[in-house]
Amino acid sequence: MKCHEIVEALGGKIVACSDESLLDKEYETAFATDLMSDALALIQDSPETTVLITGLCNPQSLRTAEMLDVGMIVFVRGKKLSDDLIEIAKGMDTVVATSPFTMYETCGNLYMLGLGGIYGYSAS
Repeated sequence: MKCHEIVEALGGKIVACSDESLLDKEYETAFATDLMSDALALIQDSPETTVLITGLCNPQSLRTAEMLDVGMIVFVRGKKLSDDLIEIAKGMDTVVATSPFTMYETCGNLYMLGLGGIYGYSAS
């Protein structure tokens, strides 16, 4: 599923994208957590095609995505990023987006559209 399709399906908004070509990047899996230690421990295979979904709107979540080479991070519940966070996000090779949905709804929507979990489960 392409990045721009994910944002559209989630009724989302792109907050930061350093390169427009990243919007056509394909994603295969998603992982949702507010515990960045879980992301560090569990996102191991193909992080560049994994969407990180979180409600934790702080520099730690952006730095975790950057450290893991996660290609896309979605902040749920309509979270608003501060100007400082947006500046950090603009300097990353990661698409940063927001979704008005809860984490549960965000995950459910993506699952129903065929995006799998990090262990290969999908609705397809």
